[in-house]
Amino acid sequence: MSNKAPLEIQFQLRAKSRHAMDGIADLPKSGRLPRITQVLALAIHLENMIRRGEARDYADLARLSCLCRERISQIVRLNYLAPEIQIELLYLPPTPTGRYPISETAVRKIANLLSWTDQRREWEVLKQRHHLGA
Repeated sequence: MSNKAPLEIQFQLRAKSRHAMDGIADLPKSGRLPRITQVLALAIHLENMIRRGEARDYADLARLSCLCRERISQIVRLNYLAPEIQIELLYLPPTPTGRYPISETAVRKIANLLSWTDQRREWEVLKQRHHLGA
């Protein structure tokens, strides 16, 4: 085992232009976040629990959350998505039902691709298939 300190990476989002955030005020204020948004946020939280030492591994997370290890693995796998896909999913607007046309299963298939370039391409194909804006 290495004695090196863990690597910490921080991201800071910046608007590309003054008008990049236009339309945000027009987003629905009521409803539920899409399920995929909720599950991705949980994936990030679970991974952070391991980083902070609150859980040792996925088995520990499964015990703490009362979920099976397989489900924990499925959820945490979403952390492998390209950062811009994660951002897009995390900022989906609330909907009255919380339903989003793209399923978690479809997003997990994209997360299984090793190349972020391949993930980006498949994400765009999936959005086009469901007639969602680019």
